[in-house]
Amino acid sequence: MSAYTTIEAPARGEIEIKKSRFIAQVAPVETEEEALAFLEEVRAANRMARHNVYAYILRDGGWGPAGRTRYSDDGEPQKTAGMPTLEVLQRAELTDVICVTTRYFGGVLLGTGGLVRAYTQAALEAIAAAQIVTVSRCVDMRVTIDYPRYDQLVRMATDCGARIVDTVYTDRVTLTLRMLDGMQTPLLDKISELTRGAAAVTVSDPFDAAF
Repeated sequence: MSAYTTIEAPARGEIEIKKSRFIAQVAPVETEEEALAFLEEVRAANRMARHNVYAYILRDGGWGPAGRTRYSDDGEPQKTAGMPTLEVLQRAELTDVICVTTRYFGGVLLGTGGLVRAYTQAALEAIAAAQIVTVSRCVDMRVTIDYPRYDQLVRMATDCGARIVDTVYTDRVTLTLRMLDGMQTPLLDKISELTRGAAAVTVSDPFDAAF
């Protein structure tokens, strides 16, 4: 079963080295268009900055190894900014993510080694501030049963690796259960046995979700 690691929401980290400010911002993105739109958003908010270095890794719409990577030094010496940023993302094993690091120059040259360390550290700070999640191929199962079977169903679902994402109480109880795609058949069989086929059950098409 394929899965990948990304971040749940945008995050930022900031460091200052010899009066230069390095503000790194990471964001989850699924397409190149989304990545470039985030880059332009950061640029627009930091028009007085000298550099907006970026790197991103995308699955490119598929499962498995990352399908597309891109980076830019944005005027910094070659391979001192964009490449170190990309390497931070790769070492963190993240995909569908962009990191943009804005530099406000403080008047002191850092040298190539200093720049590599600065952009690396800034990216690390942003990732440390982010919530990292594993995204898997999932399905949602909606089950409506009588109240006397509720506790048994909850235990059964938990034993099968499902998570409860919603519960609605009416004259009967309806649970929405999320599980990895491919794991639904054993649970369906157990629900049928528990309720002797009396439960109302629907299963969604597979989709990507943090799990």
